[in-house]
Amino acid sequence: METKADLKEIAKVFLKLGIIGFGGPAAHIAMMQDEVVRKRKWLTEQHFLDLIGAVNLIPGPNSTEMAVHIGHEKGGWKGLMIAGLCFILPAVFIMGIFAYFYKQHGQIPEAQPFIYGIKPAVIAVIVGAVFPLAKKALKSAELVLIGLLVLSGSLSGFSEIYLMFGAGFFALLLTYMRDRKQSNIKGFVPLSLVQITHPAILAPGSANLFFIFLKIGAVLYGSGYVLFAFLDTELVSTGLLTRQQLIDAIAAGQFTPGPVFSSVTFIGYQINGFTGAAVSTIAIFLPSFIFVALLNPMVKRMRNSQLFAVFLDAVNVASVAIIAAVCFDMGKEAITDWRTILIAVLSLAIAFGYKKLNSAFVVLGGSLMGCLLTLI
Repeated sequence: METKADLKEIAKVFLKLGIIGFGGPAAHIAMMQDEVVRKRKWLTEQHFLDLIGAVNLIPGPNSTEMAVHIGHEKGGWKGLMIAGLCFILPAVFIMGIFAYFYKQHGQIPEAQPFIYGIKPAVIAVIVGAVFPLAKKALKSAELVLIGLLVLSGSLSGFSEIYLMFGAGFFALLLTYMRDRKQSNIKGFVPLSLVQITHPAILAPGSANLFFIFLKIGAVLYGSGYVLFAFLDTELVSTGLLTRQQLIDAIAAGQFTPGPVFSSVTFIGYQINGFTGAAVSTIAIFLPSFIFVALLNPMVKRMRNSQLFAVFLDAVNVASVAIIAAVCFDMGKEAITDWRTILIAVLSLAIAFGYKKLNSAFVVLGGSLMGCLLTLI
């Protein structure tokens, strides 16, 4: 029986991650692995992998859902709420400040030198975390094959959700072919594969904003960039937001910590001030808390079921492969000259050479190096 963690400790961990969590979901999950698996031993590598697989099967922001899962595991319902809120609120607060100044002055603060060094360092943190997860996940030749196929598919631009479920069902097919006996497989479908319908927008009121973002949070699979594609359809094409405001919201999301879904705080503020920001933020994240509360008790049962364990192992491998593909894409964009190569190499050396060092220091060190090297 796993022991529960102190609620103050849960708050401390996820508040820190919410403040230093630059780089998107892959980086956030890497930092969580460092904090809750390696340092605190709250979860085993296998259970952490199972949770990664589980969050990939439901809509919403993966890293936020991981935080909520871990909070529930270690602190019950109170831990679920504390972990989720502590992870989300720093980004929401920072985004709110950006939104206010943007509305007042028409631009967001310049932070390019800061981001310049953070991105290569974040990639190093992801590589350092995904390596032990990959060793744990790749248990057989079949899973190695599935991982390579998913990696190839992800780099080719295939949807994450299709790759996840495709990997799971392909593993079940391989198991069936190997065992040559019929099994009863209960249908396992994502909690929502509903196509977003175009809303009838009457006015940018709070209730309208709430339902727009609640719907998006309840059906959205994929990365933050998928979120912005939905927002373009829901808000820009209907006249509630300009495309420039959406682009600036994307920019703000890139150089703030925490979940990229906090960009809706910025967007909600542009549409309806403080009320719009609050309503939009609550609505986009609310489905994640509900989905995780429903799914969390099922994760261990899935692991204890022979068929679901096969499915979950394949989804875990697919998750690691997709993180690796994200890391590769980030590297192509962020590591472009000798300065960023230097930052990436030094950060990798530190991440692998000093495994007990907190990943926050790697990120902050990369940021400082970026600022100094841009002066050269």
